[in-house]
Amino acid sequence: MELAERKNLLDGVDARTRLAGSNKMEILLFSLGTRETFGINVFKVREVGRTPPITKTPNMPRGVEGLISLRGNVIPVLSLIAFLEHGEHHDEYGRTMMVAEYSKRTLGFLVHEVDRIIRVDWEKVRAPENVLSTNQGLITAVTELDNGKLVSILDVEQILANAFGEAIIVDIPPANVDQDASIFFVDDSVVARRKITEVLDKLGVRHKHATNGAEAWSRLQALAAHAEQSRNALRDEVRLILVDAEMPEMDGYVLTRNIKADARFSGIPVVMHSSLSSQANHAMGKAVGVDSYVAKFDAEVLADTLRPLLER
Repeated sequence: MELAERKNLLDGVDARTRLAGSNKMEILLFSLGTRETFGINVFKVREVGRTPPITKTPNMPRGVEGLISLRGNVIPVLSLIAFLEHGEHHDEYGRTMMVAEYSKRTLGFLVHEVDRIIRVDWEKVRAPENVLSTNQGLITAVTELDNGKLVSILDVEQILANAFGEAIIVDIPPANVDQDASIFFVDDSVVARRKITEVLDKLGVRHKHATNGAEAWSRLQALAAHAEQSRNALRDEVRLILVDAEMPEMDGYVLTRNIKADARFSGIPVVMHSSLSSQANHAMGKAVGVDSYVAKFDAEVLADTLRPLLER
């Protein structure tokens, strides 16, 4: 794929905004010089090109090759293959770099080559279960191409946590809510679930969770049915719902649309919490009815967003 073609494929944000609520995603396929094919959500990719000179600096974390200057900004460059348990990689590995944005943070990722962009149904994206277990939990999902080849979708949040450490949760004042108040949250990332749990515990709010959108919707429907049978207000059981955007089987946009279309959830705010932090993604969330959108991961901002919605 020529660089000009890559750039054209990475443009067209308005077109992808229309994917909101369609349960589809666009994946940029790439390789690390091994037999495996990897994928990353196109929305996270800012550009693709030849790797510029990298400045080596001392005491860099494992997997961080150094720094580059990109249009006046200094950004770290990570070698993705360094985080995966692979043997020898191709001689030309690292000559291509993807520049991506995660949680308002811009980073360079070294790869072997970029292939093409595909559009897939989230229903066909599955949790990896026991496959690829040698990758230390760095594969968040797997999908299959028409030719039967598997595509591994990397858990970049876990990779960044491995490289730079997890965010430290500072002291967060508790929310002024009754003892029975509960939040239901869903996220497919182990790191994200752990950090969200820390925030909710500091807020003093009970919580339940799911690991993908389909599981969340099934459990939420069960909670709604139980509330109906008990003749209780569902909001007494679930005060707020916190959803990720990208999840196997059902994404956060479809989940939000389902919640907002079900009268039983009336009055229960939905907050989208995602590493996709661009204005286009905010617009996608708004299009399906989210009450607030928070970029990952700033514990204080998350707590400050949730607190008034819980206390109202």
